[in-house]
Amino acid sequence: MKKILFAILLLLSCQCISAQPIRKLKIDQLQKMIDTSSVPLVVNFWATWCGPCIREIPWFEKQVAAFADKQVKLLLVSLDFPDEYPAGISSFARKNGYRSQIVWLNETDAASYCPKIDKQWEGTIPVTLMVNNQTKYRRFFNQQLPEPRLLQELAQLVQ
Repeated sequence: MKKILFAILLLLSCQCISAQPIRKLKIDQLQKMIDTSSVPLVVNFWATWCGPCIREIPWFEKQVAAFADKQVKLLLVSLDFPDEYPAGISSFARKNGYRSQIVWLNETDAASYCPKIDKQWEGTIPVTLMVNNQTKYRRFFNQQLPEPRLLQELAQLVQ
């Protein structure tokens, strides 16, 4: 009985340790992360309540992992409401098996922060920004990216 209890406690403690902390960022902090990235970066804006967002995140994780040799990094930027930060977002990410870095954008005025990411962005999600600062590549996608299209765009990101 002690061995079973020990195994359960060990499993639970490992689960807590592996849960990534979700940083709270303002738009200026996020912009700095994007502008100073030394690796090709895919920034996906999503929310736990957005069906198209949730459908595309597994594609993003799978395809970005396929470009690991090119050091492509995926950053998931949650636009969830403040009452979901951090517990709701963390729980949702754990339940869905997300492995990528997640941050929460601590902003409420989309009219202010969206144009700082891209002038085309009017606040809809999902949207994605791909940046390679080494090659000066920057592309914004104001729509869901189906997996075949995502793969094509990732190939251009790492050229």
